[in-house]
Amino acid sequence: MNMDNTEPPRVGAALQALRSSRGLSLDDLSKRAGVSKSMLSQIERNQANPTVAVVWRLANALGVDMGELLGSERAAAPAIETVPAHATPGLTSPDGLCKLRILGPIELAGQFEWYELSIQPGGVLDSQAHEPGSREHLSVLTGSLEVSAQGMTNKLKAGETARYAVDGPHTIRNNAKSAATALLVVLHP
Repeated sequence: MNMDNTEPPRVGAALQALRSSRGLSLDDLSKRAGVSKSMLSQIERNQANPTVAVVWRLANALGVDMGELLGSERAAAPAIETVPAHATPGLTSPDGLCKLRILGPIELAGQFEWYELSIQPGGVLDSQAHEPGSREHLSVLTGSLEVSAQGMTNKLKAGETARYAVDGPHTIRNNAKSAATALLVVLHP
């Protein structure tokens, strides 16, 4: 940070980059930080300079040090980005028995995706074909799951991984009497 400058630090670009990298809208950040949406918008456009208290609230809401908002040119790309559990997007099947937490960044969707999969007893995750050459890697963490693809079915227990082509319909099913969790990685060609 340049201390010779008589102008206060402009945090707008850093704030906007950090907010965007976390997939947060102005409204989301406003609720997390307790700062009005209009104030956030003015800060991002460098039309307002926040107080130390506001910078502190924003930094806490974004999970960064205050210095990242106050002047580091690297603020837009922190060395380690932490995504809080509550900010991890997810999908739930209509019956509520299957849940996918989307662990991979949105910019890799359609190339390389990874998920935490939770399936309750009797739950079934049916998937349509992905593009030719796509593969899934299913690693069971707890419980047991059954995977069907390419006309074959395999049962997996905790600690086992199945790797299979997904350019046709495929299914992951929990036939056990207890819940199962797994990591699911999808590789697209």
